[in-house]
Amino acid sequence: MLVSDWLIEAQQILKSARISTARLDCLVLLEDESGKDRSWLLSHPEHYLQGSSFENLNTKITQRAQHVPLAYIRGKAEFYGREFKVDEHTLVPRPETETMIELLRGLWDGATHATQWIIADIGTGSGAIAITTKLELPETDVLAVDIDPQCVRVAKQNSQSLRADITVVPGDLLEPLFGMVPAADVLLCNLPYVPDDFQINTAATHEPKHAIFGGKDGLDLYRMLFNQLRKLSPKPRYIFAESLPTQHDALATIARAAGYSLEKTDDFIQLFTR
Repeated sequence: MLVSDWLIEAQQILKSARISTARLDCLVLLEDESGKDRSWLLSHPEHYLQGSSFENLNTKITQRAQHVPLAYIRGKAEFYGREFKVDEHTLVPRPETETMIELLRGLWDGATHATQWIIADIGTGSGAIAITTKLELPETDVLAVDIDPQCVRVAKQNSQSLRADITVVPGDLLEPLFGMVPAADVLLCNLPYVPDDFQINTAATHEPKHAIFGGKDGLDLYRMLFNQLRKLSPKPRYIFAESLPTQHDALATIARAAGYSLEKTDDFIQLFTR
């Protein structure tokens, strides 16, 4: 089948399935499969798709029509300009989380560094936050924690492929930090925060539910985290947390009860200090 004919047919399949990014998704999958960039493909509509390439593309279009996230079909997602391996065990990195990296960089640039910072990414998933932190701030020591051994596996793979010298360990929230010497200076927390009765989009239903939902009001994991802080001495000076803007007041109240005050808010991200 010609590239031009395949694009028309594949787009129609995705549009019929109510995929709003039908044309873009088709082009991305076609780039992956053919090894050609978008401009070449669009300027060579007569290029012929055949054999395994044609079959692979049709399989992927069928998956996408079922609202499987494009990142899972491709096996990778972009975060802060880098590609990370993802699979059905890991949450797909979101653009809004990149704000956490921006705020962290601003905090680092404005701080006096008497000692090397130790930064812990809690609930690391694919490792996107931890790895990006290390690559953007190579002077820091970075620890990545996740309770899911499959996420630990993927995070380790990403750290190796991106050559980021981080430590990835299994653990329930802050438990790996108990008794750690020296203690962590900064926590980066993108914990599950979606309320259990919140209507998520169809694509998100393919992602691991334990990485999305956080109880009745979405903040159960954050309550557990701030409760665990009582066992840390000294406690981290800075905590970054992601949640829905409508949850920010409630999360600030939880943090305040643990001795942390709200320093800054930007989109989904809050910075707490003590």
